[in-house]
Amino acid sequence: MAAPNAITPAQLLRRIGTPDAPTVIDISIDPDFADDPYLIPGSVRVPHTDLPAIKDRLAGTTGVIVCQKGIKLSQGMVARLAADGFQAEYLEGGMYGWRDHAGAPRIPASIIPAPVDGATLWVTRHRPKIDRIACPWLLRRFVDARARVLFVSPSEINGVADRYGATPFDIEDTFWSHRGEACTFDTMLDAFELHTEALDRMARVIRAADTNRHDMAPEAAGLLALSVGLSRQYRDDQAQLEAGLAIYDALYRWARDGWSEGHDWPTGRVR
Repeated sequence: MAAPNAITPAQLLRRIGTPDAPTVIDISIDPDFADDPYLIPGSVRVPHTDLPAIKDRLAGTTGVIVCQKGIKLSQGMVARLAADGFQAEYLEGGMYGWRDHAGAPRIPASIIPAPVDGATLWVTRHRPKIDRIACPWLLRRFVDARARVLFVSPSEINGVADRYGATPFDIEDTFWSHRGEACTFDTMLDAFELHTEALDRMARVIRAADTNRHDMAPEAAGLLALSVGLSRQYRDDQAQLEAGLAIYDALYRWARDGWSEGHDWPTGRVR
């Protein structure tokens, strides 16, 4: 019987990528992490000795604490947090259990850009559509929940990246950009090793909409229409991004749970 303050890899996998995902904190000791330098999507590494930083990350949220094997380090931290009124669970089996769970992706820690003032910082062209909303969605839901995106004039992207330490994306001649017929969202899935059935299905729609190949996925026409409408609705790029996240949350749930569902009226019509 599972402990009341434990969560299984299968349970955590269902919640990652959704707006109500828990804050996942990896407190594995450095030697253990060096032996296997991968992260659960969306997780952040904090030393188990830095209790104030762990509490800061958990403020106003529920948490999942992860160590290598899911025993003394994570269970002790969960108990310590509970004593101070914080809600957290430990991951059964720890990183070993996650690694061995079928379909559970892991991000190579080395590919994530260094944080700037506590969060990754990205820069791209202003007036975003499709890829430039989809990529920030992927970053916030699967890589860094605190990721920030700067929207600037195309001619100023490299200068802003240089001055502020931001990582440019979805512009030509950069690492995080289109490659062949793939779009930047595809590049991020590759680099972060985030290929799952749901994200790959979602990527096909995004690629089709972003590269005007609607024959690849009929849903692309709808995504394009929503993206254009969203860009006309908002003048503020940050406000548009926040509104757009909800569209991609819905697209992800379709890709994960509802892609085979159809709709007709009246119900049961025989064609």
